[in-house]
Amino acid sequence: MNTQFPVPLPGAKARTLMWAHEHEVEPAALNQLRNIAALPWVEGVRVMPDVHLGKGATVGSVIAMRDAVSPNAVGVDIGCGMIGVRTSLTADDLPDDLRPIRSRIERAIPVGFNAHSEPVDLRRLPAITGSGQAEVLKGAEPFWQRFGALHGKVSDVEARARRQLGTLGGGNHFIELCLDTTGQVWLQLHSGSRNIGKTLAEQHVAVAKSLDHNRGLADPDLAVFLAGTAQMDAYLSDLWWAQEYAARSRAVMMTLVVDAVRRSFPDREVAFDEAVNVHHNYVAVEHIDGAELIVTRKGAIRAGAGDVGLIPGSMGTGSYVVRGLGNPESYWSASHGAGRRMSRGAAKRTFTLDDLAAQTAGVECRKDAGVLDEIPGAYKDLDSVIAAQSDLVEVVERLSTILCVKG
Repeated sequence: MNTQFPVPLPGAKARTLMWAHEHEVEPAALNQLRNIAALPWVEGVRVMPDVHLGKGATVGSVIAMRDAVSPNAVGVDIGCGMIGVRTSLTADDLPDDLRPIRSRIERAIPVGFNAHSEPVDLRRLPAITGSGQAEVLKGAEPFWQRFGALHGKVSDVEARARRQLGTLGGGNHFIELCLDTTGQVWLQLHSGSRNIGKTLAEQHVAVAKSLDHNRGLADPDLAVFLAGTAQMDAYLSDLWWAQEYAARSRAVMMTLVVDAVRRSFPDREVAFDEAVNVHHNYVAVEHIDGAELIVTRKGAIRAGAGDVGLIPGSMGTGSYVVRGLGNPESYWSASHGAGRRMSRGAAKRTFTLDDLAAQTAGVECRKDAGVLDEIPGAYKDLDSVIAAQSDLVEVVERLSTILCVKG
């Protein structure tokens, strides 16, 4: 059990507990955390071991507010998260050359700024017995009928949002084949709410910044909405929709990945376990210390007792499947990944393509300049991040990456 964490953040007005030592966190991120803790609506802040600088709020932070919510405490990729499925395949079933499987996945799922040429017809998706996808894929039309109730100027992007459902995006989003410690094959992917989530978030941030009660904040990007106002009701309504969009999009993609894997093994019946589908950029209303508070997790998963979560590293470094221990000190939370230790620009200046090839040796993946900023060396050590939160989660499986698709 962890005995060195949490530690309090000196100089923070609201109680701020960290699962990282102060000297391990960049000064700008520490200042950001203190700015967050100084907001009059904040009851407390919890800081995960993958913490790093974000826009407004720090990535790797869990913020509990009373009667208020800050859009940037969630971020622009509303509902971003992970989904994972264990298969009946083992390492012995895999071909020596994984490139054909990667190519099949890349043909099935658009990456980067690309979208499907037509919206995915959910009625024609292949059935995946035991994958846990059915419930998420149901109710597509009622879900899309709610699009008209979204706020701001989004009516002209509905067609794009429909075509981007079930697409990966870029940056740190990925699709992977992994092996667990027994040699079992897992499928997992990381994605969010694409352009529609970003559009909704940015519109609401602009509205929040214009409100009188946010004037004079130490950081304008921490502007909040207050409970009982039309602005907060509008934001939360749009946010719930975008979180559902992100979960549905992951479910569609996983269905397409499963189909691609099945087609890669035409001579055998491949089975799939129930899917684990979790957000790590989201809002929830939770009871903390006897009060109903609005909790934002930006780069953090819920780790209530028994909650199963996925904590990935970077391309090539694998992931952990974990089970929450239900620690109330962390607001029942854990990290969402390894966390960056340097910016994208710094990574491009620091590393070469030869470094990328060396650090992703043995992994079937892109090794070109377009993904150099995602090199494993730009991220914190995943095993150390997991070790720092042994009082928050227990390890179920350690996954090693053997194939990675990135935008």
